[in-house]
Amino acid sequence: MSWNPEIYNQFKNIRFKPFFDLSDLIKNENQMKAIDLGCGTGEQTSILAEKFSNATFIGIDSSAEMLEKSKTLENERLKFRQTTTEDILNNDENWDLIFSNAALQWSDNHKELFPKLISKLKKNGQLAIQMPYQPGNILNQILFELATEEPFKTQLNGWNRPSAVLTIDEYAQILFENGIEELNLFQKVYPIIAEDHETLFNFISGSALIPYLERLKKDQQEVFTIEFKRRIAEKFPKLPAIYSFKRILMYGRKK
Repeated sequence: MSWNPEIYNQFKNIRFKPFFDLSDLIKNENQMKAIDLGCGTGEQTSILAEKFSNATFIGIDSSAEMLEKSKTLENERLKFRQTTTEDILNNDENWDLIFSNAALQWSDNHKELFPKLISKLKKNGQLAIQMPYQPGNILNQILFELATEEPFKTQLNGWNRPSAVLTIDEYAQILFENGIEELNLFQKVYPIIAEDHETLFNFISGSALIPYLERLKKDQQEVFTIEFKRRIAEKFPKLPAIYSFKRILMYGRKK
């Protein structure tokens, strides 16, 4: 999946608010070995490394386009690597802090993923994760429904991407069963105030829309985009519009 950092960063200020909320939950401890899963351009990982000055960080991302901007940020306590979360889970490394901001929604089967993540924490290690709550967000719902309808269903060869993100209750149970204490788990709305419908389209075009357009031919992409924009306008008839974008934040410490 190809990412465009310029489009993604159009909403940088909006995307940074949950990052700071999440980072504020972390306890600053000596000699932390920390990893940022899905670090993107590395800017947020760099902020973490400055905030937790006694820690060493590695930021990983599968996108070479996003990581291109991280090269100038590296130092003796901060490194970056192109790899996947799944690859990290299959090696022998363990961590004092596993951090991920708006990335794990791209990984499948969270009922298996989260126990594996927790198993990579050292004793007393910290877990800090934030994800968009896609099942409850209107633009994601519109996108999913559109892909189930013709002609797009055929053009996509029946492909669609149901969200892997679970409910708060399910995450609470998984974390509890896998030895996470000091659990702080909550859903928060990060409102987007849009003066026009193009703003709402642009917000999702830099993330969830990408894998759909990649599977369509150029002329099909245009028709899909036009219909998607029409449905956005239909769902948000009054401007300026408020989009109540929901995110799940979680923090805990391993026994």
